[in-house]
Amino acid sequence: MSESISTLINSENKGDRITALNMLREIEPSIAFGYIKQLITDNNTRVRYAAVSQLATLGSQNLTESLTILRDRLVNDPEPDVQAAAADSIGALKLTDAFDDLQKLYETTPEWLVQFSIIAALGELGDPRGLQLLQTALTNETSLVQTAAIGSIGELGDASGVASIVPFVTHPDWQIRYQLARALRNLGGDLAAQNLAILATDAVEQVAQEAQGISE
Repeated sequence: MSESISTLINSENKGDRITALNMLREIEPSIAFGYIKQLITDNNTRVRYAAVSQLATLGSQNLTESLTILRDRLVNDPEPDVQAAAADSIGALKLTDAFDDLQKLYETTPEWLVQFSIIAALGELGDPRGLQLLQTALTNETSLVQTAAIGSIGELGDASGVASIVPFVTHPDWQIRYQLARALRNLGGDLAAQNLAILATDAVEQVAQEAQGISE
């Protein structure tokens, strides 16, 4: 299979290179990691995106090298989709050394998708330095970024973040209230409990059940 993968990776046909990426899921991860590096800077956006996304799992084979690769794609790739994928993989691999890169890009990119992926990644990253940036993201003009920020604050588990998210208890978007309920249950404390009591009577059943800790 390795010979077939090598041939496909070096093919001029984009479809062949995508096929090679899919085949990498079927071989030894340590071997797949060596192959996937050849496609990280592919001239086709879709191929690069798929390769960078797959590093979320294969990157554990060499975290140091993966950090270098993902930082480069995060900062230097011309396509927002690939930058977003790099942020996702950084979060999945918990590469905390990339925190400064994530923060700088969030503050400078005009792309909401990239901002969303960075904010979501900060929750997975688990770095306490992320709380301040997440609180800033609560004022983002894109509701999906706000939702991700609430979720990531909950994932960080720092109870000092409760005060910054409870104003969303009356937000008109029920999906934001749902995410808030999840975050508050994870963070705990008196203030969280007070607002969970409010959300437990929410008109939207999913929100009320989440606030009450009821699993569907």
